[in-house]
Amino acid sequence: MHISFLIHHAYGSGETVRATFSLADALAERHDVEIVSVLRHRDAPALDLGPKVALRHLVDLREHGRSGDRMAPAHARPAKVFPTAEPASRQYSELTDQRIAQYLRRTEADVVVGTRPGLTVHVARQTRRGPLRVGQEPLCLAAHSRELRLALRGAYPRLDGLVTATEADARAHLRRLRLPGVTVSAVPRAVPAPRLAPADGTGRWVMAAGGLTRTKRFDVLVRAFAAVVARRPDWRLRIYGGGPEKPALRALIDELGLYNHVFLMGPAGPLESEWAKGALAVDSSGREPLGTALAEAMRCGLPAIATDCPYGPGEIVADGTTGRVVPVGQPAALAAALLELIGDDAARTRMGAAALASSARFDPAEVAERHAALFAELIARRRGSGLRGSLHRARGTLIGGAYATKYAAAHAARAAVRGVRTA
Repeated sequence: MHISFLIHHAYGSGETVRATFSLADALAERHDVEIVSVLRHRDAPALDLGPKVALRHLVDLREHGRSGDRMAPAHARPAKVFPTAEPASRQYSELTDQRIAQYLRRTEADVVVGTRPGLTVHVARQTRRGPLRVGQEPLCLAAHSRELRLALRGAYPRLDGLVTATEADARAHLRRLRLPGVTVSAVPRAVPAPRLAPADGTGRWVMAAGGLTRTKRFDVLVRAFAAVVARRPDWRLRIYGGGPEKPALRALIDELGLYNHVFLMGPAGPLESEWAKGALAVDSSGREPLGTALAEAMRCGLPAIATDCPYGPGEIVADGTTGRVVPVGQPAALAAALLELIGDDAARTRMGAAALASSARFDPAEVAERHAALFAELIARRRGSGLRGSLHRARGTLIGGAYATKYAAAHAARAAVRGVRTA
């Protein structure tokens, strides 16, 4: 198959880029794979991409770029196809609309995959007849605003398939978006095997990683670790990542007197060399749609402690086997789990080995095989569907059109209210 991934910005190092590169490299062992980056800000990718995967971009925003895209009048005008409710919408423009549409009209791919909701809207609406139209959910449906969910309801019925990271999120999409005829499948994100030996569990470090945002609830982890330090002052906590909550977390660390025990390490990647130094991995999220950091830690042989939040850890961590699962937002429960494993070397060793074995399901080859099987199934179904396939496309267009009209009306009403308030 010729598989094409449409990605926001392939020159960064975020979770979606890491997962897409890993999946593309694995698929490229047996298929023709390309990554199409809508935006380009840098000369070279921040992450390694295998030589079998083609990489190209649509809009060049480098200061020394010869295309003139940065100063193009169309790039100063807002996008009309990319949903305004999508968090990245300010980076999109009339120019990105044009370039994405051209790519989707001309692509020779058998499968086109959108890797974030706004791009999947483009894939659903603008891909020429022929290629499979597939979306990948990088977060979870519950993480999106009501306005964005309405926009997705106007486009997603036109898809052939949708891939979520968890079974719970797959059920949520089917229940809330009404996707008759669309195959919704849960496939975990690809996480490569580390190039280092697994952690030996002797380091007295608790490790955590992720964006410093409210949903990650690192404040709960810091408060829990204050209770840990009171009983085990020989242990330390490292938190990797950057984000808007850093000042508040720094203030909390100082307030609790943890400046010698809790360290905000800033963004870092790849993290495998850091995970290997630790003894435990923790995810204190209030809502964790992917659990990629947990999967990375488990691939390095660390037992994981996670909150039982929706759409993530409960499908990654087996309580009592590969780690511990605790209630959301409860520092005392998190502290108790930490102290339990800190005080039991044998349990940490046993759970670390189980976590390493369990993490094989995140291997890119395994994840790529599941994607390839899904794509092949969808292609075969389309070839054999005949009239049913045409009816699905017509029904998807009809349903999508109805919700698109509803979304446009709701968006116009909100814009009018904002205009009145401004006046």
